[in-house]
Amino acid sequence: MNQAATGRLSLRERLRAREGRGRVWVCGHRGAMGYCPENTMASFERGLELGADWIELDVHLSRDEALIVIHDETLDRTTDGHGLVRDHTLAELRTLDAGGGEHIPTLDEVLAWARERETIVDIEIKNAPVYYAGIEQKVVAAVSAAGMTDNVIVISFDHVAVRRVHELEPRITTGVLYGCRPTDGGVSLAHATGADAVLPHWTYITPEDVELAHEAGLAVAPWATSDPAVLRHLIACDVDSIGTNHPDILRDILVSARKVAQ
Repeated sequence: MNQAATGRLSLRERLRAREGRGRVWVCGHRGAMGYCPENTMASFERGLELGADWIELDVHLSRDEALIVIHDETLDRTTDGHGLVRDHTLAELRTLDAGGGEHIPTLDEVLAWARERETIVDIEIKNAPVYYAGIEQKVVAAVSAAGMTDNVIVISFDHVAVRRVHELEPRITTGVLYGCRPTDGGVSLAHATGADAVLPHWTYITPEDVELAHEAGLAVAPWATSDPAVLRHLIACDVDSIGTNHPDILRDILVSARKVAQ
């Protein structure tokens, strides 16, 4: 069983309680995108194989309003398709190659897989520059139908979307993404949305800001780096989770640090 998914507490409760203080959870950014085509089932599987405690992914809506796991609002960079995701039906998207013969998964597929693998899913709602009416309700419904309410975290740069998810289902753990340094460690951003975690880009992490967030009962989960020197800095800052394209690099650093501590 994956370590991050064990125990009876929900993810929200575990984050707020800072379960395992001093332990950093490894988040596989788009799976293990340093090794596999991003946001594919192969990448998610590889992420767990390389020591990720949970996997992160991105969701958009198709023309027929299926939740599609892909990072960009367009198909061109990561598939052999072209144009906006929202201009294609699920059936059309199924025919595309997402790299190495992999196909674009749906959120339902990933949630079913994650439940079977007993791992946590970090769901980023991509809601700009293309805005999807009702995507928050669809994500909440998918998580509920999969029985994964206690084992997901829903995040977004669109903080209005984060607030909507919290209002729709307060039991779901939520987090605010940002690429700046707020004056209060992100506390006001989280409180304005009901979020449980702040997710700044790693360049904006300081020990002082992490302490401010922790004092407010928030988890701190920066993204996304695989640079060993940066990873060691983030660990020293006492963050709770780190998003990385290479989960094995972070896992090896954590194992080495644990051995030195012993």
